[in-house]
Amino acid sequence: MFVLVEMTDTVRIPPWQFERKLNDSIAEELNKKLANKVVYNVGLCICLYDITKLEDSYIFPGDGASHTKVHFRYVVFHPFLDEILVGQIKSCSQDGVHVSIGFFDDIVIPPESLQQPAKFDEAEQVWVWEYETEEGAHDLYMDIGEEIRFRVVDETFVDTSPTGPSSAEASTSNAPEEVQKKEAPYTLVGSMSEPGLGLLSWWTNS
Repeated sequence: MFVLVEMTDTVRIPPWQFERKLNDSIAEELNKKLANKVVYNVGLCICLYDITKLEDSYIFPGDGASHTKVHFRYVVFHPFLDEILVGQIKSCSQDGVHVSIGFFDDIVIPPESLQQPAKFDEAEQVWVWEYETEEGAHDLYMDIGEEIRFRVVDETFVDTSPTGPSSAEASTSNAPEEVQKKEAPYTLVGSMSEPGLGLLSWWTNS
């Protein structure tokens, strides 16, 4: 679930921090810049693990701050494919079951990856597993807040860097603004279509 990633960055330390130890100032700046941010094709950065190397510091003309190239290792949330995770159901929609693991909410289990046969209950806004027994089908509801076990089967990174307006957008600038859906920079796709996966309450004795 968590991995150590080696990174390199140039850190700017303002003059009023020169009285502090360099390592402490650099660690604080790196956490300000990276903590709780998604790095494209890397994962969700959690916290600095250690600094492995400091190169020479430079002060450039017109800027009183020091600039230091730093080699460091960062703790990153990036589950490997086929890893089993446990989270809570955050919401359900026609797109599937949306899961949260507390600090990360962009997890979706699509309808085809649920225990089958499954249906979406429009009235309750939850997915239901129609569990077949000798006595007939029983509806097992996937209620909001329930703990759920799932397998990571795919991941998607979206480059959310700012871009300039396209020519098409510029030509329609006078048109009413449409609310655009904000895409998540990092999304996990899960599956619970195997025995033992799904709501924990399904597989444990009451």
